[in-house]
Amino acid sequence: MSHPMPHGAMLDANFMFTKLVVADLDTAADFYTSVFGFVEMHRVEAAIDGRAVSEIIYMPTSEGGPMFILAKFLDSDKPATGETLLGFGAGDLDGLIARAIKAGGALRQRIDAQPGVPFHTAFLTDPEGHVVQVSQPVG
Repeated sequence: MSHPMPHGAMLDANFMFTKLVVADLDTAADFYTSVFGFVEMHRVEAAIDGRAVSEIIYMPTSEGGPMFILAKFLDSDKPATGETLLGFGAGDLDGLIARAIKAGGALRQRIDAQPGVPFHTAFLTDPEGHVVQVSQPVG
């Protein structure tokens, strides 16, 4: 998708990444790679606030864009879901929905464009139940 988005900031801070905490790092990596085409940059073993964590860091999907990171805390079996909604743009919403279902996700809701809202939108869940919103511009 190459729709220019306006951008700006009032301070010297930039949004750099979204980190999604998951229960199964490999299953999540398979889902997000096969559905959204993320390209792995590197893996990190670290600690956050004294808790061991494994992370997969993906390249930004656009020049200067934020990174996507999957994280698994090694002392926890199951993170909460519903804590965040991930948002993606798509050029082929139906194709993306099909890839998500094939990769173990589910379609929760689809909304066609409404007056004043020039997007078709789908709400999906990944295999762990994290909600993903995907929008395709009309036209």
